[in-house]
Amino acid sequence: GIKGVVLASVVPALTQPISDMIAKELDQPVLTVNEGNAGLPIRYKAPMEIGADRLVNSVAARHLYGKPSQGLVVVDFGTATTFDAISADGHYQGGVICPGVDISADALFHRAARLPRVAVDKPTQLVGRTTVDAIRSGLFFGHVSMVEGIVRRIKSDIDATSKKAAVCVATGGLASLIAAEIAVIDYVDTNLTLIGLKIVWDRNR
Repeated sequence: GIKGVVLASVVPALTQPISDMIAKELDQPVLTVNEGNAGLPIRYKAPMEIGADRLVNSVAARHLYGKPSQGLVVVDFGTATTFDAISADGHYQGGVICPGVDISADALFHRAARLPRVAVDKPTQLVGRTTVDAIRSGLFFGHVSMVEGIVRRIKSDIDATSKKAAVCVATGGLASLIAAEIAVIDYVDTNLTLIGLKIVWDRNR
C-alpha cells in the first residue's frame, strides 16, 4: 500500500489540483518539495524561484556523491538543460539554465523554412554530408560542447574556494547519450530525481 506521497512540481498552476486529487484518491497528504523543506542550505538570492526538480537533484547528488570539502555540479538534460552548483560546504549556490536539445531542434524546424525536423542522436561523423546529418551533428556536438564548457567553468569557480576538485553528476533523458562524450562529467544517474524525492520525504517524515 501507498504510505506517503512526495511531489516536485515545476508547473505552479497544476500543483494544488494534483495535490488535491492525490489526497482525495489515495487518502494521503502530499509533501510538496520547496526551498523550505528540501533540507539544503541555499545561498540563492530568490530561493522560491528554484525549481523543485533542481532542488531534489542537488539533494540526491550531495547525498550520493558528495564528500567533505568537495563541491558538486549537477547537470539535468530535460526540456531545459540545467546546471546547479553546490559549494564545498554543501550550500546550493545557483546555476545556469540553457535550452534543451529538443527545444533547439524545434526552434530550427519552426524558424528556418528549409530545414527539416531531426531526431536528436549521435551522428556517425562530425561533418555532415547531408542537411539532416549536418543538423544532427550541430544539435548533438553543439550541445556536447556547450555542456562541457559550462561544467568546466562552474567547476573552476567552485574549485577556487575548495581544496578538492568538484565532481559532476548528470541526469535526465539524454544524460547517458551525451555524457559519454564529455570527460568532465564524472557520474551519470538517471534516477537522481526520484532518489532526491525519497531523501526529502524521509527527512520530513
